[in-house]
Amino acid sequence: MIYLDNAATTYHKPQAVIDAVVSAMQGMGNSARGSHSGALKAARTVYDARCKAAALFGCGDPSRVIFTSNSTEALNIALSGLFSAGDHVISTDLEHNSVLRPLYRLQAEEGVSLDFVRADRKGCVDYADLEALIRPETKAVVCNHASNLTGNMLDLDRIGALCRRHGLLLIVDASQTAGCIPIDMEQTGISVLCFTGHKGLYGPQGTGGLCVAEGVEIRPFKVGGSGVQSFSKTQPAQYPTRLEAGTLNGHGLAGLSAAFDFIAQTGVEQIHAKEIALMRRFYDGVKGIPGVTVYGDFSTDRRAAIVALNVKEYESGEVADELSETYGIATRPGAHCAPRMHEALGTVEQGAVRFSFSFFNTGDEVDTAIRAIKEIAKE
Repeated sequence: MIYLDNAATTYHKPQAVIDAVVSAMQGMGNSARGSHSGALKAARTVYDARCKAAALFGCGDPSRVIFTSNSTEALNIALSGLFSAGDHVISTDLEHNSVLRPLYRLQAEEGVSLDFVRADRKGCVDYADLEALIRPETKAVVCNHASNLTGNMLDLDRIGALCRRHGLLLIVDASQTAGCIPIDMEQTGISVLCFTGHKGLYGPQGTGGLCVAEGVEIRPFKVGGSGVQSFSKTQPAQYPTRLEAGTLNGHGLAGLSAAFDFIAQTGVEQIHAKEIALMRRFYDGVKGIPGVTVYGDFSTDRRAAIVALNVKEYESGEVADELSETYGIATRPGAHCAPRMHEALGTVEQGAVRFSFSFFNTGDEVDTAIRAIKEIAKE
């Protein structure tokens, strides 16, 4: 199988990640739930992973790295724990449902008001439109770093500077960029960074987290066992325990810790350069094929390694099925949990076929995918 669905989850993992999970399964206890060797091994593993995440994302305090099962959980924790009735939040058309649905629920159930920066037919936004939406009760901008559909990146430095000027929080969904594009929370002014482990970080599924800047206080989303302050009727107030009720996925975090090592040793810039080279090779190969429509802004390489396209009037699922069954190429068709972006692109009915590239793909695989699209477009 030629796997080009890495925006959903990276299929090929570093061997060290696999080995770390296996080792943890054979000898890890429960972090913060005992002083025996198995529990201490788990506690050290989790702490090491916190430190590595803090270093990678420019989060000044490892105790403010909170682990979750994925970025969806991280975003629910952040959004539900920061906003209340009367708050106004600005987001964008680029967002995944992991941002949209928590915001819509807050709007319906808590009285939080929302505005969205509109995207054009290339999936780009005008930053002047964002600033124009700010009003006295605006509390935050919530946005992704890169669209999971087009790969278009938002300029976080520009948005961060705007948020600083207006005293707003900046909550970022880094699902498509964590591990493959440099992120520095302190430099950019990110208040909360939400990430998942199973995509660009090359870690196991069931891992993710949020990094919380100094001064940002998030109400607990869930409460329960913590291993400390057991006689308290309320969740402990200190980070990370405040937001980590229940047993952590220690086995997965052992793999994520090894994935952080792989990222550090390989280099984020090097990973991004290779992924973008593969993406550019594919884009250049398909953009001129008669009957093929490519979506997004490819004027810059500061983007995620994603190419979304359609072939003639074929339903995107038909094309993806043909790619899989005839050519052995795995892609993702449909709506990609990005309804507002499909509305902006005009692809609500057809969807789109998404090709997404990883550090472990090859040029030969890309060339095979190009040939497949050419042949499908001739039919």
